[in-house]
Amino acid sequence: MCARLYYTRAVLLLGKRSWLGLLFVLRGTPLARIWLRLLVVVSVAVGVTLVHEKYGVFDSALTTVPFSLVGLALGIFLGFRNNTSYDRFWEGRKLWGTLVNTTRTCARQIQTLIGKPDSDAREITETHRELTHRVIAYVHCFRHHLRDEAHPGDAAVFLSPDEAKELENQSNPPQVILHRLAQRYRELWQQGEIHPLHLAHLDQSLSDLTNLQGACERIKSTPIPASYTVLIHRLVASYVFALPFGLVSTIGPWTPAVVAMVAYAFLGLDAIGDEIEEPFGTHINDLPLATLSRMIEINLRERLEERDLPKALAPINDVMR
Repeated sequence: MCARLYYTRAVLLLGKRSWLGLLFVLRGTPLARIWLRLLVVVSVAVGVTLVHEKYGVFDSALTTVPFSLVGLALGIFLGFRNNTSYDRFWEGRKLWGTLVNTTRTCARQIQTLIGKPDSDAREITETHRELTHRVIAYVHCFRHHLRDEAHPGDAAVFLSPDEAKELENQSNPPQVILHRLAQRYRELWQQGEIHPLHLAHLDQSLSDLTNLQGACERIKSTPIPASYTVLIHRLVASYVFALPFGLVSTIGPWTPAVVAMVAYAFLGLDAIGDEIEEPFGTHINDLPLATLSRMIEINLRERLEERDLPKALAPINDVMR
């Protein structure tokens, strides 16, 4: 199950299809975003071709050489931009992979480092459950926070009603949960339930969660500069709309077909860069944060030997959430 969860939505969406099936798939591909733009470009190419064939207009000295030079530079520019976007996507995935391991470490430390040998076993078990549930609540709340969802949602069931209600008025609910965890650690240390040497390890895990959250927030709050994105869009649009004027005198009736292929490549690369730039959203090609959150919840509750565990989230129409 764990290996399966490491697929992104797009991999799960496309990975089950044959080579021939991939040629005609629409969901999860750039064509779903650019079909209208592509249709307009091809329509312009058809119009230019018809006018040229009937009236001999656009039969000028303009050759394909400038388009070849510009196309080469634009392809390199798009490749660099897409690499930058994919770096953001992959960094987000690595951070959430580290989050999985860090939450497991938190749960292990809670259940092995908290409690005196002579403490009441039932009370210690309840303390472990309370603290572990707070870690689970943090994960769910963190997902909502990254996706700009207003309410704590499924995080609330792991918190007291008062604490869940308090989160609704906070600008950064996940950090409030970590703060409450740190306060509980201090109370348990003062009661002698946590050894002073163990307290540092417990607090370090909370610091690791804080650092992971900060790194995700950095990706979310620092998009690729708008001037860079606008420049790419303008260059691509100018190129694909001007292309039929440079090709029509050379290839004649084949102009719309060639323009369609070239425009699909450039508009598609442009759209891919836009889509994977923000990895924490809810689009098909964004990271499956809900699936990862549910996996963490199941793993941590299993360590508590709870029985009423939820099922791992199944893909909907071959798409992970």
